[in-house]
Amino acid sequence: MEAGVEREGAKRAKAELKISGMTCATCATTIEESLSAVQGVRGATVNLGTETAQVEFDPTWVKLAELEKAVKEAGYGVIDQRLTIKVGGMVCATCVETVEKALLGVEGVVEAKVNLASERAYVLYNPKLAGVAEMRRAIEDAGYLFLGIEGEESDAVEQEARERDLVEKKRRILVGFSVSALLMILMYLPLPLPVPMHYLMLVISAPPFLNVSQPIFLAAFRALKNGVLNMDVMYSMGIGVAYISSIAGTFHFILTHEFMFYETALMLAAFLSLGRYLEARAKGRTSDAIRALMRLAPGTAHVVREDHEQEVPVEELQVGDRVIVKPGERIPVDGVVLEGESHVDESMITGESMPVSRSKAEGVIGGTLNGNGVLVIEASRVGKDTVLAQIVRLVEEAQSSRPPVQMIADVVVSYFIPVVIAIAILSFALWYFVLGGTLLFALTTLISVLVVACPCALGLATPTAVTVGLGRGAELGILVRRGEALEAMERLTMVAFDKTGTLTKGRPEVTEIIAKKTSRETLLAIAAGVERNSSHPIAEAVADKAQKEGLKPLESQGFESISGKGVVAKILGEEVLIGNRLLLRDRNVPFGDDIEGEMAALEEQGKTVMMIAVAGEVAGLIAVADTPKETSREAVAALKSMKLRVAMVTGDNDRTARAIAGAIGIEEVRSEVLPAEKSEVVRQFQEKGEAVAFVGDGINDAPALAQADTGIAIGSGTDVAIESGDIVLMRSDPIDAAAAIQLGRKVMSRIKQNIFWAFAYNIVLIPIAAGLLYPFLGITFRPEFAGLAMALSSVTVVTLSLLLRNYIPPVKRREYGKEV
Repeated sequence: MEAGVEREGAKRAKAELKISGMTCATCATTIEESLSAVQGVRGATVNLGTETAQVEFDPTWVKLAELEKAVKEAGYGVIDQRLTIKVGGMVCATCVETVEKALLGVEGVVEAKVNLASERAYVLYNPKLAGVAEMRRAIEDAGYLFLGIEGEESDAVEQEARERDLVEKKRRILVGFSVSALLMILMYLPLPLPVPMHYLMLVISAPPFLNVSQPIFLAAFRALKNGVLNMDVMYSMGIGVAYISSIAGTFHFILTHEFMFYETALMLAAFLSLGRYLEARAKGRTSDAIRALMRLAPGTAHVVREDHEQEVPVEELQVGDRVIVKPGERIPVDGVVLEGESHVDESMITGESMPVSRSKAEGVIGGTLNGNGVLVIEASRVGKDTVLAQIVRLVEEAQSSRPPVQMIADVVVSYFIPVVIAIAILSFALWYFVLGGTLLFALTTLISVLVVACPCALGLATPTAVTVGLGRGAELGILVRRGEALEAMERLTMVAFDKTGTLTKGRPEVTEIIAKKTSRETLLAIAAGVERNSSHPIAEAVADKAQKEGLKPLESQGFESISGKGVVAKILGEEVLIGNRLLLRDRNVPFGDDIEGEMAALEEQGKTVMMIAVAGEVAGLIAVADTPKETSREAVAALKSMKLRVAMVTGDNDRTARAIAGAIGIEEVRSEVLPAEKSEVVRQFQEKGEAVAFVGDGINDAPALAQADTGIAIGSGTDVAIESGDIVLMRSDPIDAAAAIQLGRKVMSRIKQNIFWAFAYNIVLIPIAAGLLYPFLGITFRPEFAGLAMALSSVTVVTLSLLLRNYIPPVKRREYGKEV
């Protein structure tokens, strides 16, 4: 949105909205009425010429997002700007809530979504009302680190900030454990001391305790200032109670010497720091895949300008530039090869494991690796418009989305900390006032409960798995556009495929050559000699077949195309007919029942059959068909092994459709369906209770992709329609559709494992820390061990998610040289 707000008092503001989609004065009136109907709006004026709306409103009653909603509900758009901010210092779901709340508190911010795993804030904002400076101030005031804007040259700054943070955490950990070990030695070894033990422990422990616990207390203070109960508040209570009790015991203020927890308090703070350190290191690796993609783009390029080769920064490249790519260099732009031939490694973009040949007039993708040839390329897309840039943007946006399962976890976390604090206080009261336990034991249960509880594990369970899983998908050439698609894939019961170009190659190929009066090679050379004069796809298939077999087409003269029947020409003075039955009958060329039978048999298989007659006699038959892709049958078998029904939906005639379906193992066929009607077929499947994935062309099959529970758009490198489906396949390979479903199910399985362990950890250890087993088994949970368990819980969840980095869907393991 492009807007400006002018304050006229505490309860009066003016906003200017940039509107899209207006075509006439009626549009302006409609928007004015829609805005005026919002409670709190004092007046609205729309200027059709400048496409802006001036709105006067009461900010205590209505927010900017509600004004936008009113415009959109009227059927128009509001032009917004997006920004991705790198945020440091977040450790749990309540941190996410705090940062989102802080950003939404900036006037002009319409939407803010924060991803804990990738440590990014995705902001939709009004650039005339709010700027980066205001957002930075909001983040830092909330107690977190502003590490720069995505897309700016801030990666080095971000990395340096992370390294400094890790070094600082490591130093605190070493100090904490070293001094706590010294305190334990003083406690348990009878050493001659110059001063009483309790005073010496206070003096030794105070400086390192303040140093190690300072980030925890500071974060807790900021959280409380922002009205949020987070884990730092809970941990501050735990280690604070331990240390204050120790001081009280030292000076015999209410408590005695037996309440000295100096080494425990310090060790707890060190364990908390260790957990944060390990978690930060592991979490930093969750976005490795997307960072690797971003590094694919080279910094400079060799470009021809004014007949001279120059090396320029890629930012200076323009559409139409002639770019030279030398052996071993990365291709800097999307483009078309003008000169040269080479093998290009596209695995990092499409997931294609083998290098592919690229020559004149063929497309190449920016970020891919040139092999042993020199290529001269004409740039067709540069900068943020390249496929690589779109992939990075798409994956980052998908990582910011929250699947429904994460929303459930977030709700649990919002209640978690108050409940844990209540349990800690209740356990203390129960043991001390009701069950007659000692004050020391009751205090120990209070501290243990506060430090063993870990909302981090719950908060990290989903975003880390989603971030790693979507990054891995991008490496495999599988782009998941929304996190919700992961859950949808888990519920699928049926996969419906388009036929042409999805399951088949999308172009006719010669499948049979049956020679009667001459050799097979001569028959093909004659047919190619005639058909090379035609641009019909079947004619091109015949010419291509001759070229592949190294046959030189015979010279032909007098070429004539007869609509709906075939073609006629002369070779070596003899008339050659190539066409269907009607053409031969018109020219009085006889053909017997044997030829009719062979033609009928081939046609039953869905093939188009041409008769070739030379000098009034049938010389042979050539059959042509759109053949299945090599992996179609394997893909269908893989889907069936996942207990999914498989169907084909196509516009082809029923005989051809069933012939192709039978060849690749599909029983359910819907044929003669127009592109616009495919969505209706999908809806019919859904009405029967099926959860449907539709796999098809991202352009022609858009309605069916939108209707399906999961739309899977199959593409081909530079031709892929990035915005077309819930999932976009970079290769035109049906095996990747099965791989996408396997990946989605694997990510969801890992999310469920993470959530299970996070819940199990808290459900089991919190009661033990509260002393539940003490009356029966005499088992207690020392606070320092509780701190260690807490530190390991979130690290375990992140580590489980990181295992997805090397995941290969079973259907692709043969391709990657792995055992199935």
